Amino acid sequence: MDIPTLREKHPDHWKKASALRVLAMDAVQAANSGHPGMPMGMADVATVLFEKHLKFDAQNPDWPDRDRFILSAGHGSMLLYGLLHLTGYSDITMDEIRNFRQWHSKTAGHPEYGYAKGIETTTGPLGQGLAASVGFAIAEEALRARFGKKVVDHRTWVIAGDGCLMEGISHEAIGLAGMQKLSKLVILWDNNSITIDGDISKSDITDQRARFAASGWTVLHCDGHDPDDIDRAMTEAKKSDRPVLIDCKTHIGYGSPKKQDTAASHGSPLGADEIAAVREIYGWPHPAFEIPEDIRAAWAAIGSRGAEERAAWEERVASLSESRQAEFKRQLTLEPPKRLAAAIRAIKKQAAEDKPKVATRKASEMVLAAVNPVVPETIGGSADLTGSNNTKTADLGVFDPENRKGRYIHFGIREHAMAAAMNGMVQHGGVRPYGGTFLCFADYARGSMRLSALMGVPVVYVMTHDSIGLGEDGPTHQPVEHLAICRATPNTWLFRPADVVETAEAWEMALNTKETPSVLALSRQNLPTVRTTHTNKNLTAQGAYTLAEATGKRQAILMATGSEVEIALKARELLEAEGIGTRVVSMPCWELFDCQPESYRRKVLPAGPVRVAIEASQRFGWDRWLLGERGREGKAAFIGMERFGASGPSERLYEEFGITADATVAKVKELLG
Repeated sequence: MDIPTLREKHPDHWKKASALRVLAMDAVQAANSGHPGMPMGMADVATVLFEKHLKFDAQNPDWPDRDRFILSAGHGSMLLYGLLHLTGYSDITMDEIRNFRQWHSKTAGHPEYGYAKGIETTTGPLGQGLAASVGFAIAEEALRARFGKKVVDHRTWVIAGDGCLMEGISHEAIGLAGMQKLSKLVILWDNNSITIDGDISKSDITDQRARFAASGWTVLHCDGHDPDDIDRAMTEAKKSDRPVLIDCKTHIGYGSPKKQDTAASHGSPLGADEIAAVREIYGWPHPAFEIPEDIRAAWAAIGSRGAEERAAWEERVASLSESRQAEFKRQLTLEPPKRLAAAIRAIKKQAAEDKPKVATRKASEMVLAAVNPVVPETIGGSADLTGSNNTKTADLGVFDPENRKGRYIHFGIREHAMAAAMNGMVQHGGVRPYGGTFLCFADYARGSMRLSALMGVPVVYVMTHDSIGLGEDGPTHQPVEHLAICRATPNTWLFRPADVVETAEAWEMALNTKETPSVLALSRQNLPTVRTTHTNKNLTAQGAYTLAEATGKRQAILMATGSEVEIALKARELLEAEGIGTRVVSMPCWELFDCQPESYRRKVLPAGPVRVAIEASQRFGWDRWLLGERGREGKAAFIGMERFGASGPSERLYEEFGITADATVAKVKELLG
């Protein structure tokens, strides 16, 4: 629909949508940076959505049963900020709009989770919002099955652009959503046929409607500038028993005489002259950042229209038993259940007594078998490696269209979408997800894992086959750089436990945090129990601790993680037999050790003794503990990998790469001179 017709037939709608458009133009111009074209093109779709379909209450932005709105095309962030401001979200004031993209503003260049209410997830890396929305929809289905439709019954709406659909993660995500028949998920495709490089025909010929249909979605379409047609499509979408794609045909930079339908309106300000011309076309005589009172009042009414429905929901929740209400609140807020600590203590005590020799991936399964029954909000899964990751316990049941009470998801070979969906599950509330793959394939999940850390979302990544110890599958599957990659990522806990006890403690930490994702790097090969004396204290929470002390004068400190702790203990025996007093320090989580008081770190790593670190990985990062923390050059060494691995039995690989007790002993003696 062209602008004159739209203004004539839908004058009230036009004014409300124009407010979104001019706020986007003006904020981008003031910042001299940003993306005005998408908000201008999707303002009509967004206005109809918020006015007639989205269930929300701007005065109660955390209402658990609200619809979720996700702007996957995060570059168009001013569309979201304009919507939040005009509907009455208190976090997004006009001053925040004026400060778009400025230091400490809540209106960041791309929407950032936690900056303001109404931003459901961080978007900007294209496709991430779309993929996370699958997790939101999964969480809604799971909680509805758990607590009933009277308490949980809402939708997830997503605006996604051509870029979101081009990214490979979209294919993983829509396949998962289609298979799961997530009927409460609706994607509004901003089909404007423009990317940064120009017309989309330069880079893509995909029939997106056919692609979604082939993946099990209902596919609808509408004129993205005709409010009645948009409303029709959204109304029809809510009747579907499958996820829905609505193809909204739009014009990027709608109304810009020189830049509409061009890449020029995509990622840079329109310019003062062009904005003046657009104002004339819009019939908008008001200065920058000024919204007339009648239009502001109309938007405020939209923001408050959900108040009655929210109040009715609160009455329904109040009719639940007190214990049921408390459990609903506990799960939504990710408070760990009181029984979790006792379950972890029991596992540790049993392991110290029985001293099992098992792979830490098996140890993780043993922990989950005890934890999942007492933490009903966990939902596990694997990227088609269930038997290898040991992520499915007997009590879970499979989550699928026939069993929404199931708590195990077969994600398929979709590491990237699995990770993004888990982000969405946490952000929805009520779910503690964990998902498994091989540590080497963290590469496939990397974009979503980074966002877990950036957003402070406590997803648990169960990454097995953590070293050359996996053996015959060879260097394609043997991670040598991945521990360093995870450790280099801010706000990420990388746990590499040495036995059942440390694995249980790692899980306890991962299930208690509300703001840090955890990566559990777990072995394929069997490892002995090294913590044979039970203590209720979680030593892994300290990041590193003295596992075995020198019996005489301390001359050497051996530091190790995971499967190499066993090697360090064997080397200690040999050194002690020769009168060289040797301490072994287990370091299951560097990040937590780094957070300890300096006095504790000095106690664990005192000055004086030579230091040798042992890890079947690259040295990168180890100098923090070898040369820092009172260590020194010439008195420190590393036993580990200097190249990619190789195919062969794990025992042979450790010998060939020199990661052995004998090699450690030789290195200590060399350092001692």
